[in-house]
Amino acid sequence: MDSLSWFAVLLGLVVLERLLELILSKRHAAWALSQGGVEYGRGHYPPMVVLHTALLLAAFGEAWLSDRPFLPWLGWSMLVVVLAAQGLRWWCIATLGRQWNTRVIVVPGLRLVKRGPYRFLSHPNYLAVVAEGIALPLVHTSWLTALVFTALNAWLLTVRIRTEDAALASVR
Repeated sequence: MDSLSWFAVLLGLVVLERLLELILSKRHAAWALSQGGVEYGRGHYPPMVVLHTALLLAAFGEAWLSDRPFLPWLGWSMLVVVLAAQGLRWWCIATLGRQWNTRVIVVPGLRLVKRGPYRFLSHPNYLAVVAEGIALPLVHTSWLTALVFTALNAWLLTVRIRTEDAALASVR
């Protein structure tokens, strides 16, 4: 199997991981709403879904259509970053438990989580998102995708983090 096929397998695994996240997120969101949770920032959620889907499609499309080479020194190091980002993401999910989902839903009365990676950062999941958004395309030298995703994601994360911070402040 050539490097582009392996890259497609990697991206397919990321798609499966995202689907698992969405299933878990739906369960957690249903629980949060049943506990009186309030959703904030619905308007930025669809663009976020589009951007993250586009990352996966564009990374492969650029590698294939632009005939990007697999550079072992770059590809293997970026794969390590991708795997570390997945580890951080799932550490965040495990730490937040039922409070984690892909939307901004705050249940009044629940304490702010200050354990796990949240001991060190307010939004550690977004560190994982940023690292993955840069590293995943670079596994197969899709530098243009990494650059465009990073720029658009920076804007979106600004909106998202402000929304989360305001939502959490409103229930304290």
